Amino acid sequence: MLNQRIRLLRQSRSMSQVELAKRLNVTKQSISNWENDNIQPSIEMLIKLAHVFSVSTDYLLGLNPGQYLDVDGLSPVVVAHLQQLVEDLRKE
Repeated sequence: MLNQRIRLLRQSRSMSQVELAKRLNVTKQSISNWENDNIQPSIEMLIKLAHVFSVSTDYLLGLNPGQYLDVDGLSPVVVAHLQQLVEDLRKE
């Protein structure tokens, strides 16, 4: 499950394994190993992955199917606009 989530999140952002590796300060081989379920990322890396992809660690681990959007630093007006946009997209 974790390996699939990492791959899906990376690909949905059009990010290569090399690009993700650079953002996490690990090797491309580490990313490949995680995605192929050869090894698991450390807890520290799991937290970094969650931050990079703006999801919870629970989501990465398959414990919570929902995703969240990090809106820290945005004004309440902008957050309200984003919420409205999400609601509009759900209606389509």
